[in-house]
Formats: sequence, structure tokens, C-alpha cells
Amino acid sequence: MAHRQAQQRRPSIHDVASHAGVSAATVSKVMAGVTTVKPENAQRVFDAVELLGYRVDPLASDMRRAKRRIIGAIMPEFESEFFGQMVTQLESLAEQRGYTLVAASSRESEAREKEILERMHDWRVAGVVLAPVRNEHGPAAEFMKANGMTGVLIDRVLSDDAFDTVSADSAAASAEVARELIGKGHRHILVVGLGEQAATVRARLDGFRGTALALAPDVRIDVVLAESDVEPLRAQLRDYFDQGEGGSRGNRPTAVYSLFLKGTLVALSEFRRRGWHCPNDISLVGFDDAEWMQVTWPAIAAVVQPVRQIAGHAMEALFARIEGGEGPPRARLEPCQVLMRESVGSPGNGPHSGGGNRQ
Repeated sequence: MAHRQAQQRRPSIHDVASHAGVSAATVSKVMAGVTTVKPENAQRVFDAVELLGYRVDPLASDMRRAKRRIIGAIMPEFESEFFGQMVTQLESLAEQRGYTLVAASSRESEAREKEILERMHDWRVAGVVLAPVRNEHGPAAEFMKANGMTGVLIDRVLSDDAFDTVSADSAAASAEVARELIGKGHRHILVVGLGEQAATVRARLDGFRGTALALAPDVRIDVVLAESDVEPLRAQLRDYFDQGEGGSRGNRPTAVYSLFLKGTLVALSEFRRRGWHCPNDISLVGFDDAEWMQVTWPAIAAVVQPVRQIAGHAMEALFARIEGGEGPPRARLEPCQVLMRESVGSPGNGPHSGGGNRQ
């Protein structure tokens, strides 16, 4: 099976003992923090542990099994409705099959993502659903491949040569957003995103830009990408809009398309700080939906991701592999729904339209 290639044997306590020239019992004492071990022997153990990459096995020898009935799930964060709902769906689907789901957040850190995965490997999880910080080529996915772990990659992925992937069809959804905005007469559009979400940003940006340019070759598309967090994006947006205000009014975009949820909120906050109204002064569309976007006025247009479908197909693929399913990895794209709510209109069409582009 493709994703079980190049499996490496875990360094054992006996490997450490052999390399350090001490007994396994001495290694065990050092790792447990016993202070009666000679300092020079303890140092040799620590050196061997670092060199070999040894990690304490949390399963006692009399409890060791090939796999446990545990499914691991690693998400970039738990704050958004998308990933919160994803974990809820994955947990329910795991429990239906008699498994327990253990979920953790990488907090948008690839280093933490790999550390969590290493712990899940220690726990002998049966499989892992990984939503990587950036894409399918990160250190966590590489660790899974090197250690023969069974897994499925979701969300910020395109396709992979070792694992099944399931994600929203970001490119198609963004193309539909472009058709809507171009159709309403927008010819100057700002796209905002988060640079660390590499695979997601690329698909969404390319899908939007390609369709917009095909429909209106004269369209101006500006792009603002923050590297890692919303605060840098807030500052970049402020500078961007200040430049537009400092020049002619025609330099202000008539619509903003945010490629991620927090970016939508940041953009809306900046509009309100400047006294701009949607859609009269500027239109706004966000990728990903949230309850606040539906209840605010005007309600914010959104791309709704198919959480239930992604979770369902991810778990189907994962359990098929756990049960020995063979065959090449499959890349699956789930269609999104685009809801054009009240935050989108035609440019220069309202009482506050003096600051926007007039077509």
C-alpha cells in the first residue's frame, strides 16, 4: 500500500542502552528522572536519546497492541465554525464504528502539528485525519509517510501520492464568486488572504483570477496576503485603503473577496472604521460562512463549505484503508455553495456611492 512504504522501526529503549553502554534499566531510571544514576551515565543516555530520536512509549509492554481503537484528528485551529463542526462530525462518525476520536489543534504551527502527530504515533492510533497548516507536503505528512501511518488529508490539500485527500472545491467556488461580481459590474476587486494557508490560497486565488480575467480582461485585481496572522493583515489593509484614499477615488476597489473567515471580519471592521457601507460603498464576499455573517446587517455573502460531506468521505476513505483497502490514493473535491447575500450589489449604486467606482 502506497502510504505504508518506507516504514522505519522505532528506536527502542534497548537501542538507547546499547548506544550509551548502560543497561535498559538505567535508561528507564534516567527517563523517569531518578537522580541516583551516575551523572556521566545519565549524560550518555541523554546523548543517545537525542541522537537516536528516541521517545518514551506510553504503552506498557503488557498492554502493547498493534493498533488501538483510536482515531486521531489534527486541525489548524478550533476557533472557526468550520473546524469546530469538522471535529464534531468526525467524532460522531468514529464513534459509530466503535472508535474514539482524539482531536488536537496545531494552532497554525507546522512544528506543533508534527509534535502532535508523533504523540499520536506513540499512542498507536489506528488512523489520522490531518488538516495541515499549509499543504500536503508539510513535516507532519512526511512523518506519516516515513512511519507507515494510515491517514487521510483534508482541507488545505490538493492531491497526494501517498494519502487520500478530501477538500472543498475552492477553485470552482471562487470562479462562481468571480462570475457574480463581474456580472454585477465590478471591475476593481481586492482579494485578501493568509499566506500560510498555501494550498487553499492558491486554489481560491487562481480560480477567482482566471474566471474574472476571462469574463472581463480589463478587470483590476489587487491582492493583499498577510503572512501568518490577522493583525498584520489589518495593518496591510489600512495601508492599502489609505493609498486609495490619498489618490483619486477611482483607486478604491468596489468589492472585496476574502479568502478566509477572519479576513472577512477584518475587512468589515475596516469598512466600518472608515464609515463605508455594504453594498452601497463597497461589496464584500467571504470564503467560509459563520453565524455572525448571517445575522449582521447587511448579511455577508459567503462561500459555504460542505463540512458534513468532507468529514463523511474522509472517514469512509480512512476506514477503508484501516480495513486493508488497496489501490492508489484518491483526491476528492466536494462542491461548495455560494450565497450572495445583501453585502453584494452593483458598484456606485446607493446613497454613499460617492467614494466608489462609477461604471
